[in-house]
Amino acid sequence: MNAQVTEVADPYASRVASQWEAAQRQDPVIWGDHPGPLADDQLQRHKRDGYLSLPQLLSSAEAAALLAEANRLAAAIDPAEDDCIIEPNGNAVRSIFRVHRTNDTFRAICRDPRVAGIARQILGGEVYLHQSRVNFKPPVNGKEFFWHSDFETWHVEDGMPRMRAVSISINLTENHEFNGPLMLVQGSHRTYIRCAGETPDDHFKDSLRKQEYGVPTAEAMQLLVEQGEGIVAPKGSPGSAVVFDCNTMHGSTGNLSPYARTNLFLVFNSVENRLEAPFGGKRPRPEFLGERDIVPVDKL
Repeated sequence: MNAQVTEVADPYASRVASQWEAAQRQDPVIWGDHPGPLADDQLQRHKRDGYLSLPQLLSSAEAAALLAEANRLAAAIDPAEDDCIIEPNGNAVRSIFRVHRTNDTFRAICRDPRVAGIARQILGGEVYLHQSRVNFKPPVNGKEFFWHSDFETWHVEDGMPRMRAVSISINLTENHEFNGPLMLVQGSHRTYIRCAGETPDDHFKDSLRKQEYGVPTAEAMQLLVEQGEGIVAPKGSPGSAVVFDCNTMHGSTGNLSPYARTNLFLVFNSVENRLEAPFGGKRPRPEFLGERDIVPVDKL
């Protein structure tokens, strides 16, 4: 089961070989000592575990207002025109993207010091939105998101140079064990999994519905789980949130419950870590997946 490690010019090269490999992270988790809303013990937990669960980032009333706006957008969506993804086996909306650019309600939350301040504190300075989206998991047949490290995709397909990005997933509905909650491999952010295979052209057209490239093998997952502290699935009421490192291995199961699961998913990147040409050699994904026009969050 042990993977070999190969020295390469790009420390985060992936999808360049027929076998997966494990590599040590080359970047900090906490960049400096920038002030922010998190207490020192919270920062240390994030550094150690690769994620931080926040029981009440927003109020329940704020979460309800965001949920109403998310449902309004989903009801009015035109899949042929809008930046959205549909469920793989149906017509239900799976994700609506770039809400920080297109919607005043979500733009305001992105700029909120309670949210953006966390990103600045972890990443050590000014940040921008690399990506934003509302994720929907409809009742009974909402499909899974397979295990993946976001950074692996952002590096290979978008051209993000270093691990200096952080995600904040804000629960707009109750997240519990029955409706396909976010799952994370604790401590997995310390190890980078180089995935096997070669990225197809326009991979995003399929990967956002069902990802098959840039995903870990069963052996890689076993390695991460055994060298870490297992798999966690933080529960939370509307307004709670999970902050997690860009290299934390995560995914979620399908929703077989009669209760929808809706989350606002925000990816903050340091303005000093702006995108380059994709390291996988393909053309960049569309900007609704990886912003190339850098606008600091306060200037949205």
